[in-house]
Amino acid sequence: MTGLRAVCVGGGLGAPTIMAGLRRYTEDITGLIAVTDSGRSTGKVRIALDVPAPGDIRSALTVLAEGDPALVRLFSHRFETDKSEELNGMAFGNLFLAALTQQEGSFLRAVEEASRLLRIRGRVLPVTLYNTHLCAKLADGTVVEEEVNVRATGKAPIERIYLKDDDVRATDGSVEAIASADLITLGPGSLFTTVCACLLVPEIARAIADAQGLVVYVANTTTQPGQTDGFNIADHVRVVSDYLGGSGLDVALLNDDPPPDHLRAHYA
Repeated sequence: MTGLRAVCVGGGLGAPTIMAGLRRYTEDITGLIAVTDSGRSTGKVRIALDVPAPGDIRSALTVLAEGDPALVRLFSHRFETDKSEELNGMAFGNLFLAALTQQEGSFLRAVEEASRLLRIRGRVLPVTLYNTHLCAKLADGTVVEEEVNVRATGKAPIERIYLKDDDVRATDGSVEAIASADLITLGPGSLFTTVCACLLVPEIARAIADAQGLVVYVANTTTQPGQTDGFNIADHVRVVSDYLGGSGLDVALLNDDPPPDHLRAHYA
């Protein structure tokens, strides 16, 4: 499997976890990472500095990093302070990527420079360079905007998701990475706000649907309140397939082992 070319689509902790596992088999890994997150420190940076969401990019970079361990730890550091609401919980890596974006004049060049500084093995690309937001139409007709509201609990079920900007383009190199990949993984992660959010970039969805490589959806082990309440595995697969245009998905990977007691208690 030395020559395996893998593309991992997603964000959060899901895609980076898959990327970390694949590192044992190949160095040719490309993470295509969601940039529509709007919560916590990522949301603060997006508002203040007008950049695509850096948080999931930061997580993917640190997973593939082979540089100075002190720099890698610093990249993941979150400030703790009771004197500044804006800084409390802020991830240093998010500020670092925003600063590089201002210096380089491009979010993509910022990610490339961060990749060089962290000496990552593989490649990380945002699915798009557009600073767009995720929106959803709910079953009761309500429309919500921004990822943090799309994933909120206590609302009607999600009927469909879409991007606020309808002219979003894929990042240069992303479609080519998919076309040349032997393995393309989707997820795990939040079904609507991470996995399918990436598939809202039309060129990405088309490239995956047309891919010659094996396309694998890595399913979550639980439902997620606010997004997949009442869903079974077939529902998850159906939604992913729908956002791929009805074709392209080859395998759904799921864990059918019962969760251990401590996880049952945690998610109860």
